[in-house]
Amino acid sequence: MVKLTKIYTRGGDKGQTSLSNGARVAKHDPRVEAYGTSDECNSVIGLAVLHADGEAHEMLVRIQNDLFDLGADLATPHEDEPKYPPLRVVKAQVERLEREIDKMNAELEPLNSFTLPGGSEISSWLHLGRTVARRAERRVTELMDADDTVNPLALQYLNRLSDHLFVASRYFNGKGKDDVLWVPGKNR
Repeated sequence: MVKLTKIYTRGGDKGQTSLSNGARVAKHDPRVEAYGTSDECNSVIGLAVLHADGEAHEMLVRIQNDLFDLGADLATPHEDEPKYPPLRVVKAQVERLEREIDKMNAELEPLNSFTLPGGSEISSWLHLGRTVARRAERRVTELMDADDTVNPLALQYLNRLSDHLFVASRYFNGKGKDDVLWVPGKNR
């Protein structure tokens, strides 16, 4: 477990931060952008959790924990012989999202148009989480362009997560019955 005893260190006062291996990088470094955006997604999901109970609550909290795993993965550059094995996203985490997507999707009304973010409060938060997950994907691909040793499962996880949050947003909108649909050209 991680033990935090002191929250501020003043180490970032000049625009740098430490990665998990102790290396100092700029706060706008692609690696920091990637794990920072996944953390932002986690915060949005935390707002959705406030409106969930039972299995939905458990599912979203599992995703939040996975996002901390993802952040640890992204914050840890590849080393040939690390002192400690790094925490990395694994295929089972991606596959769990796929199973959850399939389960929810099987109960949804057919989709006849793009959905507008909205409907229920939980669905609105999940739509926001989806857009932040998509931004995190873009940040991870940017990081992968700079560092070809980034775990490819990190990107797969975020790709599935954005799909998962979309399907979940529909699921919590009355299984699609309460979706807010886009009407092309409606206000011309």
